[in-house]
Amino acid sequence: MRILVVEDDSALAAELSRTLRSENLAVDLAVDGEEGLHLATTEHYDAMVLDLGLAKMDGIALLRDCREKELTLPVLILTARDSWADKVTGFRAGADDYMTKPFLPQELTMRLRALVRRANGHAATRLACGRLTYDAQLGHFELDGLALRLTAFEWRVLSALMLRKGVVVERRELLERVYEYDADSDSNSLDVIIGRLRRKIGAEMIETVRGRGYRLGPA
Repeated sequence: MRILVVEDDSALAAELSRTLRSENLAVDLAVDGEEGLHLATTEHYDAMVLDLGLAKMDGIALLRDCREKELTLPVLILTARDSWADKVTGFRAGADDYMTKPFLPQELTMRLRALVRRANGHAATRLACGRLTYDAQLGHFELDGLALRLTAFEWRVLSALMLRKGVVVERRELLERVYEYDADSDSNSLDVIIGRLRRKIGAEMIETVRGRGYRLGPA
């Protein structure tokens, strides 16, 4: 899962990055509205965390521009503006959720997971695929009822496959969900991650669809 954070307060941006990365999420940061719009329209993200009081382009203008360009990624506004009028403006501009500062980091993470889960068409918070289960609210995987230990990269790939179980997820998309904007990535690294996941959950659960990508299915 890859998140775009658009926040011009450097201390808060660093805190948000630490919080989300500690939950295995990939995070890209934009320090003003123009950079946020550029990343949102050129990269692939599962969700955006958006401040409103940004330099160069405010958050509402950024959000409206994204929606006019028909970008459907879920957007959670995170701002100090707590009036009802501000919230109405945010939702009318296309926000999917709205939180005010100060905030609980755990609540932010859970809300983001819920937005991504619903964006992928899942109403239930607990998903199952054969012996594998995923708590989409807490981000926990279990195999045969036992907690599954995963690295951050393994978690990102497996959660992307689980949220679209039974569907082929292209290699390019998986790479985009694993690595952050300025990270070095290559196709071979994805093969390594898939290989490790197969050893942990069973090789038969992840099908290689030649020339396209991978599909998660029950063993």
